[in-house]
Amino acid sequence: MAQLWGGRFTKQTDEAVKAFNDSIGFDKRLYREDIEGSIAHAGMLGAQGIITPQEADLVISGLGKILADVESGELTIGSEYEDIHSFVEANLIERIGDAGKKLHTGRSRNDQVALDMKLYTRRKTREIREHLCTLLETILGLMEENTDTYMPGFTHLQKAQPTSLAHHLGAYFEMFKRDAGRLDDCLERMNYCPLGSGALAGTTYPLDRYMTAEKLGFAGPTLNSMDSVSDRDYLIELLSDLSLIMMHLSRFSEELITWNSNEYRFVEMDDAFSTGSSIMPQKKNPDICELVRGKTGRVYGDLMSLLTTMKGLPLAYNKDMQEDKEPAFDAIDTAEACISLFSGMLSTITFRKDVMRLSAVRGFTNATDAADYLVVKGVPFRDAHGIIGRLVLHCIDENKSIEDLSLSELKQFSPAFEEDIYEAVSLRTCVEKRLTLGAPGSDMMKTVIGKEKEWLEGWHRSIKVS
Repeated sequence: MAQLWGGRFTKQTDEAVKAFNDSIGFDKRLYREDIEGSIAHAGMLGAQGIITPQEADLVISGLGKILADVESGELTIGSEYEDIHSFVEANLIERIGDAGKKLHTGRSRNDQVALDMKLYTRRKTREIREHLCTLLETILGLMEENTDTYMPGFTHLQKAQPTSLAHHLGAYFEMFKRDAGRLDDCLERMNYCPLGSGALAGTTYPLDRYMTAEKLGFAGPTLNSMDSVSDRDYLIELLSDLSLIMMHLSRFSEELITWNSNEYRFVEMDDAFSTGSSIMPQKKNPDICELVRGKTGRVYGDLMSLLTTMKGLPLAYNKDMQEDKEPAFDAIDTAEACISLFSGMLSTITFRKDVMRLSAVRGFTNATDAADYLVVKGVPFRDAHGIIGRLVLHCIDENKSIEDLSLSELKQFSPAFEEDIYEAVSLRTCVEKRLTLGAPGSDMMKTVIGKEKEWLEGWHRSIKVS
């Protein structure tokens, strides 16, 4: 098949070179964006009198039929084409004749592919926001159900202080909430239309770039044609945002994997989101969590691939930029699937509240509160710290918790202990008296959940109208 650029050449392209050069194998997923951009361009050409209104109508009608035929499966995007642009244009010319040859007037493949990628990336970013919104809704629902589900909080993977499951999950809500804001920022910056920039220096045709930008739902046209065709910042920014999302998913996955172990037993994975062993019949593996954790490195690799591709490129367009698509497509596909599957898995998990509570008790997470109790009774903090340290060591030797000790046993460590110590170091007291903003006390958690719900409802509305 003849290339779109064949006039300058007297020899056919070597087959190995052609295979190495062609991008149809991966950019065929841009068919919808390529056709939508071409429809907007043809409409503008007709409105500006660059082609006749009749020719514009014929081109637009032909493009619409190509789109319908591709989506119905009647028309296949074959490997004989160099890229998606040549596929669309060749089929258009075949269907409507010479009018199809006028579609590319005032346009280069450089601004065409820049447009296609922006349209595709914008659409997929919006879809990822929807998935992220579902995940946030799932987390918020679990927070509402678990303000009084007590568990140990950890530092260094050591039991530290008591908290609630709602408080623990709220930390992940904050992470994904920040991710949501980053996606919004990314969308805002990418939402400018490069179409009409030409190869690098615009065109002598009287294009109306504001018209095409408006037709395609952009905030406006880009303002520098060289930057327009060589900008891939929006892809790098999106992949950076996706890498952060994957990092947060991976951290969450790591905790769930740990909590699912026999040693912790904090959670029970639903059968629908687990797999077994081919040899060990007792196994129930948290494969979704493990795959999400593993695929995080894959998205990081996609980001580094694109950063490396772009780091030494002079202005304006270079063929290296064809290497933007595969890592971008892979990162988008991977992150989208991970967010969606993680939400489904999280919504079906059973939290073992009794085990969590017992773990907090047996882990001496109330030791700090016991020290604070002594301080209130007049014991200097450093002395109180030492007393409780010795007390914990005694409990370990006796296989008891602080609450298990009698008052006479406690007084052996300090005469300041009174009957009210048991209430002071109960899990409920330890958690519920923490009422500063951001702390796990249930009253404060309910206030925070109300704020998060208000934010999420507003963000969801903004997604629907964007």
